[in-house]
Amino acid sequence: MAKKVLVLDGHPARESFCGSLAEAYAAAARRKGHDVTVLKLADLRFDPDFGVSSFKNAKPLEPDLATFWSDLEWCDHFVIAHPLWWGGMPAKLKGLIDRVFLPGKTFQYVKGKSLPEKLMSGRTSEVLVTSDTPGWFFRFIYGAGVKKQTQKQILDFCGLKMKAYSWFASIHGSDEKDRDRLLKKAERLGARLV
Repeated sequence: MAKKVLVLDGHPARESFCGSLAEAYAAAARRKGHDVTVLKLADLRFDPDFGVSSFKNAKPLEPDLATFWSDLEWCDHFVIAHPLWWGGMPAKLKGLIDRVFLPGKTFQYVKGKSLPEKLMSGRTSEVLVTSDTPGWFFRFIYGAGVKKQTQKQILDFCGLKMKAYSWFASIHGSDEKDRDRLLKKAERLGARLV
């Protein structure tokens, strides 16, 4: 069954290998008959600083954030491709999440319950991460902190059940052959989407 897929190139630069992975994933998913929209974080104009101490005082969404929200509501499957920077996602990507993943949109507090209601339930998600850190080092030495944050405290928290977290490394020092292998991996991920 065809899915509505939103692929977010979460690299803040317009030209990046991360963006190439996002495009490879999207192209393969399209070939399998899925309806795919690709957004580039680099093209979105917004203030990434939430800037207030209460959700009640959240500033209105700028037009690009409103477009992102509309696409997120539309999709069945949400894919984020981002680089690993200082053990986490880039600040602009985190700012996008801070500004858009709000109560009443992606989750809702329920009186008398410890955990909020997941307003994005029934949808799935997937994360592609580029890094210079080998996967084994990320998992066993660093403890995969950003994976835990992204899965448990962002995506699953809102009901976007994470189906896969794929590691693309090492980017630093890679040659054309290495990058071609990684692009083929992204294509396989897009093609296996069901």
